[in-house]
Amino acid sequence: MGGFALVTDKTAPVIEIRGLHKAYDGLEVLKGVDLVAPRGHVVSLIGSSGSGKSTLLRCANLLENSQQGDIFFEGEPIRWRGSGHGRHPADKAQVTRIRTNLSMVFQQFNLWAHMTILQNVMEAPLTVLGRDRDEVERAARTYLDKVGIGDKADAWPAQLSGGQQQRAAIARALCMEPRALLFDEPTSALDPELEQEVVKVIKDLAREGRTMLLVTHDMRLAEDVSHHVVFLHLGKIEEEGPPDKLFASPRSERLRQFLSATAPA
Repeated sequence: MGGFALVTDKTAPVIEIRGLHKAYDGLEVLKGVDLVAPRGHVVSLIGSSGSGKSTLLRCANLLENSQQGDIFFEGEPIRWRGSGHGRHPADKAQVTRIRTNLSMVFQQFNLWAHMTILQNVMEAPLTVLGRDRDEVERAARTYLDKVGIGDKADAWPAQLSGGQQQRAAIARALCMEPRALLFDEPTSALDPELEQEVVKVIKDLAREGRTMLLVTHDMRLAEDVSHHVVFLHLGKIEEEGPPDKLFASPRSERLRQFLSATAPA
């Protein structure tokens, strides 16, 4: 795995967030959020646009700096320097080490247009982790087979449908052998038919017991794959719990309104 091996507490949650605050230009987007993603669990974040879901995911992956609160990766606290809007991680090596173990799949596929699908999947393990090329190629082909596009290894991204490109992005994330997968609205850029291709892959990964944080607008997906669902409203956790209880008998009026608005016609 190159130079980024982690010595961590295997009993601790993969990701734990306590009292997180995040603001942009005076607008507070997260207002003291707590989140726990235990090993092998799928935690889904739902809520209206602007509720803070994607921001929370980006803070968890250290793509965004938060102004207050604690973030732990497998029991290891992120070390900070400064305060308020000047707060940032104190240890760049720690950030790199942790981020290589939290693979993120974005709404837009972010594939390199000048690389084949196989090259896209292989790039980060080779350049970031410094792994052996033959080993990485075997793993990349295995993951492309897993997501159902092994026959597209030599194709260019522009030759693939949106659903195939997103599945390639998932294979790319898996090839880093991460401790957790972070999905930011992975199906929202796809039409319904192609969306189902990606939903199937995510469900398969959930059945394998992979740790996942999933931001989604797809309530059926959240209900099917999650161990725990968090409903964010205006930067706070309005309600959370196991999906069967949260979707069947929501306690808060705001969640009832949200589920009613997102229910299929």
